[in-house]
Amino acid sequence: MKRFIPITIIFLCLALVCGGFFLYVNQLKNPSIPELSSEQLSQFQEIKRERYPQPLVESLPYPTTPVDLPVHSGSVILIDVASGQVLYEKNADEVIPPASMTKLVVMYVVFQEIATGRISLDDVVPLPPESWAINAPPMSSLMFLGEGQIVTLRELLLGLAVASGNDAAMAVASYVSGDVATFVQRMNHEMELLGLEKTRFVEPSGYSELNLTTPREFAAFARTYISRYPEALADFHSQPSISYPQEHNLAEWHKGEGKEQPIYQQSTNKLLGVLPGCDGLKTGFIFESGYNLSLTARRGETRFLSVTMKGPGSGSVEGNRYRVADGTALMEWAFSCFATHYKSDVDPVAVPVLGGADNFVALAPSHTEPLTVPALLQDRDASAAASSVTAQITLPSYVQAPLQAGDIVGKITYSVGNVVLEEVPLVAITAVDEGNGFKQFVDKLAENFMQS
Repeated sequence: MKRFIPITIIFLCLALVCGGFFLYVNQLKNPSIPELSSEQLSQFQEIKRERYPQPLVESLPYPTTPVDLPVHSGSVILIDVASGQVLYEKNADEVIPPASMTKLVVMYVVFQEIATGRISLDDVVPLPPESWAINAPPMSSLMFLGEGQIVTLRELLLGLAVASGNDAAMAVASYVSGDVATFVQRMNHEMELLGLEKTRFVEPSGYSELNLTTPREFAAFARTYISRYPEALADFHSQPSISYPQEHNLAEWHKGEGKEQPIYQQSTNKLLGVLPGCDGLKTGFIFESGYNLSLTARRGETRFLSVTMKGPGSGSVEGNRYRVADGTALMEWAFSCFATHYKSDVDPVAVPVLGGADNFVALAPSHTEPLTVPALLQDRDASAAASSVTAQITLPSYVQAPLQAGDIVGKITYSVGNVVLEEVPLVAITAVDEGNGFKQFVDKLAENFMQS
């Protein structure tokens, strides 16, 4: 009997150890998401930006059949604004003067300054002599600013967007930065911050052929501009016309005389009111660039943006005709063949970690950018395809420590039917260090059961 008691105790201890071990294995097989602090989540966002940067413009993540569109412009790109994915391109990296599309960069800088509170749209802007229409270079597009006029920043931006006023560009540059040269430095600095290597400016109006960009880089900029400041489309770029100067704009010595009538100018973007969904952006022309156009249109939840440069035409009438034809061809093709899918939020998931100081690691997608979806079936449009996208999560049974934050552990596969459109990595939100010797020993035993 005395011998039986120790044996019983040994068996009980073994049973407890085995029971505890199998409870532990069962826990590993049913992972729970570790609690994450706001600091850990913030650090993870920074790690994602460093390890998985998302370009402003990128190729579609799935193969497509090249198309031959009836586009006359020499250099072209067409993107989905939400995803930044390129649907069509033609000589998109050719370096070309942007001409008056330059004024979009001027407006971008202004909206940044407004966001800081340093200036406001209702500010009255002094007009230095270089901003008077009478002092503008020959053949300039003008808002028709004059000495002593009273004009707000809001009115000047409308003059930039609608009439493409070179005089307005000079007035805005001087007001924001104190002088034109300093403002141009700011324009170039902002392009550097966006990672645009071939886009540079020597003056703010677009008159100079020494201002340079490419369709790809300008599309990247324009995507940033309308994504950060979407209100600019409704307030400025979709306005059909401008009449300036009004009575309240006149210099004191001209008020009440009735001699200066407002000059009515229609928007230089001839697709406004013609192309369904079109609400911007900006034209440009100098002889060295041909007829340029940054164009955007939205239908439903999908917005596309095209940049066409080196457009043909002898004279503005013919140049505009080609711009309208190119913009219409690009946008109608895009809306008939593609639509934007906005990915649903994916809650963090967890995977067991063997040999680690922690038992589990939480995972999240490396990016959540929208996806441009093609119309895959002839009897269904692109919007139907975009609404049919499914997401499938694939995870391993476990991972081995050590693990760094940002390491790829699993993936999310986005598909329409049997067609895979994109695979997005699932990455570790936090690091997991190696556990002590005992933990590694236990997890080595557990590994055999994790694989079963």
